[in-house]
Amino acid sequence: METTTLLDAARKGDEDAFARLVEPHRRELHAHCYRMLGSLQDAEDALQDAQLRAWRGLPRFDGRSSVRTWLYRIATNTSLDVIGKRPDKRTLPLEHGPASDPFDGPGEPLVETVWIEPYPDEQLGLEDGYASPDARYEARESVELAFVAALQHLPARQRAVLILRDVLGFSAREAAEVLETTPISIDSALQRAHKTVDQRLPDQSQQTTLRALGDTELRGIVDGYMRAMESADVPAIAAMLADDAALSMPPLREWFSGRDAVATYYRERARLGDWSRRMVATRANGQPAAAHYVWDEDAEVFLPHAIHVLGLRGDRIGEITVFVMPELFPGFGLPERIEAD
Repeated sequence: METTTLLDAARKGDEDAFARLVEPHRRELHAHCYRMLGSLQDAEDALQDAQLRAWRGLPRFDGRSSVRTWLYRIATNTSLDVIGKRPDKRTLPLEHGPASDPFDGPGEPLVETVWIEPYPDEQLGLEDGYASPDARYEARESVELAFVAALQHLPARQRAVLILRDVLGFSAREAAEVLETTPISIDSALQRAHKTVDQRLPDQSQQTTLRALGDTELRGIVDGYMRAMESADVPAIAAMLADDAALSMPPLREWFSGRDAVATYYRERARLGDWSRRMVATRANGQPAAAHYVWDEDAEVFLPHAIHVLGLRGDRIGEITVFVMPELFPGFGLPERIEAD
């Protein structure tokens, strides 16, 4: 009854009623746009556009579907429009080319390629609990970097089908309603999407690894990594890495493979000891992460530099993805500066 009342009021131009109608779904819709687009900023822009489309489309909403399904139809099609306008799919450096030599000179940012961006866990809205028990991917697993990267290799509509069916637990009929097609077409697209995605996913998700570790051991790994970074202790960082660990730093195209190569990069190229830094624990893409601040002599404070997202393999760090994108810090609720001790 409350939904009906809000709908009636919104149709009469009550913007507050419309906001109350959308708000319970906003966080899950935001995460949906991120899975589709692989970008925190694009997800925000798409959601804003979708809300505007929904407001303008209220007179045409006949109530035959739920408000949630209607909003997902609009958000999905808005995301499909965004994908259709950009020339390249989003990716990560590990997928873009072979590993680099840590003794080579620094590479330039690859401006013509759009990179996947990290996603703050607090945006997930896990308390919403909409996903069906039959959904294949839980909320955190469905934003892991490996999963989001795999999604970007799917044709846009297949991507939408897999997310609707396997992440959100929509039935074939509901997904068909969102995409304005038939349940048979949905099932066919889902089968093709599974084949592509399953070939690109690791054998074990990060959520499985994190559950096996437990909170105490995980906290020890993250704290140890942050201490080693702050103290520029390259041997300590190397000791935490898996033998085949990888380091990448979007928007730079170069990346490094193997414990020795990563340690060499940190020691010879990054020259950690030349810079003072502070690290702040956070969470991104359902994975442990750390915000990296560097000392600014002019401002005499530590300023945002990068977000390190850790991919664990057992009790070792298998991947470090350093997003050198300080503009993303506000979206993580991170401080804009850290004062000197």
